[in-house]
Amino acid sequence: MNIAMIEAAAARLEGVALRTPLLAAPELDEIAGRRVLVKPECLQPTGSFKFRGGWSAVSALDPARRARGVIAYSSGNHAQGVALAARRHGAPCVIVMPADAPRAKIDNTRRLGAEVVLYDRATGDREAIGQALAEDRGLTLIRPFDEPQVIAGQGTTGLEIAEQAAAAGVAEADVLVPCGGGGLSAGIALALEARAPGLRLRPVEPEGFDDVRRSLLSGRRERNARQTGSICDAIVTPAPGELTFPILARLAGPGIAVSEAEVRKAVALAFARLRIVVEPGGAVALAAALFHPGELAGAAVIVVASGGNVDPAVFRDCLDAA
Repeated sequence: MNIAMIEAAAARLEGVALRTPLLAAPELDEIAGRRVLVKPECLQPTGSFKFRGGWSAVSALDPARRARGVIAYSSGNHAQGVALAARRHGAPCVIVMPADAPRAKIDNTRRLGAEVVLYDRATGDREAIGQALAEDRGLTLIRPFDEPQVIAGQGTTGLEIAEQAAAAGVAEADVLVPCGGGGLSAGIALALEARAPGLRLRPVEPEGFDDVRRSLLSGRRERNARQTGSICDAIVTPAPGELTFPILARLAGPGIAVSEAEVRKAVALAFARLRIVVEPGGAVALAAALFHPGELAGAAVIVVASGGNVDPAVFRDCLDAA
């Protein structure tokens, strides 16, 4: 992985992915005690940053290989990103999804033309299922984070942050990023290393599912004890990626873990103050910025709101709990 791959992905994404802005609200600055700039990747075509990585990976395939079809496993956001990229390239697409994924994500993935294969998140092995289907049908497997072209696509977010932070007069700041397997965090970290070394990547996770935070502390890949039980379903993964963790170990600052109560408040504040809909997993970074000020450094903080594909009932619950 290198900056050249990220720049090449940016060229392929030009005119396809949305260049999301940096949003601000005085009320958020007051709560955080510093300037807060929010990058709303929830505004991407499929409702999350995952569209960047999905398009990057699908568009990079040899046309003949792409025509045979692609397969991915995902709780929903990577699924939709790959599905839309495949549809626009005229390629067949199969997605392996947990049966307890938000119904909206399953339905949206099917509407994008993908065949959805459901499995039990608690007992099934999505990697094994995906690999078996890929071999049986001759499909190309596009992993959600441990995939170089996916990491490159997500890294284009970091290129934009570097340019936008400079335009906003921010040369030094923590960049808080919701983190599951680490594809977005690793890609952004690589982009910042090359384009804005004064900005430091900080991965953020929900309490009880903070494998990346613990891995950075121990220096080895730690696993989560369970895979269910969090409203932040979009970023619950077994462990950091084999490709992503070395990048984060070299470039990331300490991880931050936030509570469900803090996440719910962040979802509500994003809607009330920024007028954006952010799913719980996509709001963990904002929660860290607002409610963990002592863990941050500097007069400003940059936050990635990574996705907005939330079930209406969960969204209402967050608004009611705030």
